[in-house]
Amino acid sequence: MAKKITKALIPAAGFGTRFLPQTKAMPKEMLPIVDKPVIQYVVEEVVASGIENIILVTGGTKRAIEDHFDAPNEDLVQNLTNGKKTALLEQIKHISQMANFIYVRQKGPYGNGTPVLAGEAVIEDEPFAVLWGDEFILSNPPRLQQMIKVFEKYGGMVISGVKIEKKEDLKRYGIADLEPVSGNVYKIKKIVEKPDPDLAPSDIATHGAYILPPEIFPALKKQTVGQGGEIWLVDAINTLKDEGMPLYAVVVENGRYYDTGNKLEYMKTAVELALKHPEVGEDLKKYLAELVEKS
Repeated sequence: MAKKITKALIPAAGFGTRFLPQTKAMPKEMLPIVDKPVIQYVVEEVVASGIENIILVTGGTKRAIEDHFDAPNEDLVQNLTNGKKTALLEQIKHISQMANFIYVRQKGPYGNGTPVLAGEAVIEDEPFAVLWGDEFILSNPPRLQQMIKVFEKYGGMVISGVKIEKKEDLKRYGIADLEPVSGNVYKIKKIVEKPDPDLAPSDIATHGAYILPPEIFPALKKQTVGQGGEIWLVDAINTLKDEGMPLYAVVVENGRYYDTGNKLEYMKTAVELALKHPEVGEDLKKYLAELVEKS
């Protein structure tokens, strides 16, 4: 029987170069989607999936992330209390109470494998989840919960899968060569990182969330610098797969993927979720209609 997943690691140490100069001092993971930062959506998914221990791997200029998930300072509490803003006060108190937050600073070469390796001392000898801090999926049930059920049934390694609608976007993701298992579950034969769209093995991107065994750490330590001078997590995953560990993809059901890693997709996400927001949605819809009419 597979071990229970009790920890999730969220890398949040990137430079956010696509959003400069905004991200010179502000973490890209803290960019707002109406009234919540991107990374809070990720944390909420983890918590909704039953995981209480969250390791946030950060770097320089990322202090705002720690402050956000810390308890509110007394001045803010007093201000909201005096203003009788009880609902808002409870909301910000809840942020720090959602999970047990552990912070680790990233060290080593650039690449998405490095922050995962940084969590080794905290993860220890357990399987664990990994979710990127600058993108999220809203689904029912939560994406990670769907993945955990697959892990409990099949073991091995599990990656979330998202269908990429536009062919030209395939070059932005790790694309999988798949073999059907059952329903929305597939066995991954190979992952090609950021392929030429004409050579991509499918239209399913396997990225965003992972369930990995502790064996991923020695596999990462074996990796040499790869494409773009970076240490790639997918290379270590492929190493374990080649050694016989099964690798599965779960194409997320009843979900919507939000990529906030570049300006245009971030703006699309902010507008879409703002239109659904109970406080501003209707007024924003009217404003956008007026804006389109004027143009």
